[in-house]
Amino acid sequence: MKYFLSIVAVLLISSNLCAATLEEKVVEHTMKNGMKLLMVERHTSPTVSAWIRFKVGSVDERSDERGIAHLLEHMLFKGTTTLGTNDYASEKPILDAIEATALELTAEKAKREKGSAEKLASLEKRLSSLEADAAKYVIKDEFFELYSKNGGVGYNAFTSRDGTTYLISLPSNKLELWAAIESDRLQNAVLREFYTERAVVMEERRRSYDANPESKLWETFVASSFLTHSYGQPTIGWMSDIENLTRTKAEQFFHNYYAPNNAIVGIVGDIDTKKAIELVERYFGGIKPGKDVPPVTAVEPEQMGERRIELLAESEPTLIIGFHKPAIATPDDYVFDVINMILGSGRTSRFYKKLVIEQQVASDIGAFDAPGSRYPGLFVVSANPRAPHTVKEVEDAVQTELELLKTTPVAERDLQRILNKIEYEEARRMGTNGGLARNLTEYEATTGSWRYMTENRDKIAGVTPADIMRVAKKYFTRENRTVGFITKKGGDK
Repeated sequence: MKYFLSIVAVLLISSNLCAATLEEKVVEHTMKNGMKLLMVERHTSPTVSAWIRFKVGSVDERSDERGIAHLLEHMLFKGTTTLGTNDYASEKPILDAIEATALELTAEKAKREKGSAEKLASLEKRLSSLEADAAKYVIKDEFFELYSKNGGVGYNAFTSRDGTTYLISLPSNKLELWAAIESDRLQNAVLREFYTERAVVMEERRRSYDANPESKLWETFVASSFLTHSYGQPTIGWMSDIENLTRTKAEQFFHNYYAPNNAIVGIVGDIDTKKAIELVERYFGGIKPGKDVPPVTAVEPEQMGERRIELLAESEPTLIIGFHKPAIATPDDYVFDVINMILGSGRTSRFYKKLVIEQQVASDIGAFDAPGSRYPGLFVVSANPRAPHTVKEVEDAVQTELELLKTTPVAERDLQRILNKIEYEEARRMGTNGGLARNLTEYEATTGSWRYMTENRDKIAGVTPADIMRVAKKYFTRENRTVGFITKKGGDK
């Protein structure tokens, strides 16, 4: 879900920002190779959070690359030519032999029924033997151990449709360790254990998606909502996509796009910004830029009629309703920020009060934006019917609330309450170094400027009851609607 941001929220954390606006506190620096630094000094504790956001996610994958950004997220924890190995010179020839065998195996599998079962068995046996030989040189989790021994916490990464992020918080006197590790990873990453890790991701897919009815519904729902745009493809990839990913393909994707010109670095905490710039320049300045991530030029055609997806499963009923909406930082998107708060944010929202508390047709309900924000996405309502009520009853109740937005102006006091809640929630989110580093890198990547954070509040404050009615009428239509639901096997809707 998109974070709601405001300049008032920033001012509320004046103890951390020294009573100054974020505009005054953020220090920007763009290196010659294109890497952008966004820094904020906070001297409340001797710690620092460092986030690297790459402007490449699953939306940027071609059809033969689906799942590659997510798999790379796993692989980039495996080490470099000096970390994660006890003898890279001896390990490398085996890694090369593994890849040659894996490529041959992939090509043979692609023949399907025309392939040779005997050859497949021989190649699989050879691959297994080579992987066992390579494992002798692997030092597991050396990145993690280095950070942990030096006070690092929260070492993690995540991939979305819009981007990929690597993050860590650590003592401020260990920032140079971060620079050394991350610059080494950017230049010398070794995708060792690729095919064993690929098998891990395939199992993740089986367990978390294929065997999970709610996840399966969500995945099918999103794919059905986007017939052309790559927002419709799952970040993890379809199973056949993962099965055909190779280290060669992953290395090419990595070297093309995981480069300084596609990276935004957020450093927030107990730092001297001038010294931080010198440090980052020293470690990252010599890295050559890669290719710019090309924009997704596919435009989702206007939906001309309702789409409905039913999943029969041994699961309790679930309902998802989605409407196409514009991308982040567009005029109507600010109106959706307000609509989201009115309808689906927390226990004071209309959906929760009406459907959960008063009518008791749903046990839970919420609203959010998905699956990304760089390009036009979806406004989504997700709910679980409360027995004995049905999916149809919940769907009708949701539609009633949507129709009400079209015909009845929202009271000004409700708009002020929503604005106050947005401010409070953002102050809470940005109270940590990591929270601010995330927002700086996230919005620089998705909107082109972190200043979206300071401009958003005024945009939302300008939303009127008439705007809400107009947007509701424009987007909450039957022809713009996709509905997905789970029907329990043997039960009614």
